[in-house]
Amino acid sequence: MHIARAAAPLVGLALILGACSSGAGTTTPPTAAATAAPTEAPASAPGTTGGVTIDLASSSLGAILVDGDGMTLYVFTPDTGGTSTCTGSCASTWPPLTSDATPTVGSGLNAADFGTTTRDDGSTQITFHDMPLYHFGGDSAPGDTNGQGVGGKWYVVGADGSMIGAGGGASAAPTSTPASINY
Repeated sequence: MHIARAAAPLVGLALILGACSSGAGTTTPPTAAATAAPTEAPASAPGTTGGVTIDLASSSLGAILVDGDGMTLYVFTPDTGGTSTCTGSCASTWPPLTSDATPTVGSGLNAADFGTTTRDDGSTQITFHDMPLYHFGGDSAPGDTNGQGVGGKWYVVGADGSMIGAGGGASAAPTSTPASINY
């Protein structure tokens, strides 16, 4: 009887550990964006719950959209009708701006210009003028615009929804980027 009482806690621990390693409730390893020390909810982490902030920032390209941490936001020209076409390895390089809540918008932006789309993984991505918004994995600091013009498909976006440097947008020379990341 003493052995049964002593073994009960060990059996319970074994069941808990077994459940954690059986695949039930397992999660994928966090991305680099999810492991960074954020000052607010991580805007680019898939499955972000809570709100994000979107502001305008001055850059060499003009006034551009940035997240609450000052990281540049981009649009992808193959996206149409509010649908994101950047998935898989593309979404690893260009993390979508996701949130389960309506974004908070800063001065100079109109909340009515923002919306959401459901991605193929079920997450909710923020859109601006019906274009899904993304970060670029090659931007490491607030104000970086290293994704500008990549592959002739990725552009920073202005307050009016124009893709800066794409056709009729504000003039800006596209950044030269290796073909290996032209999604």
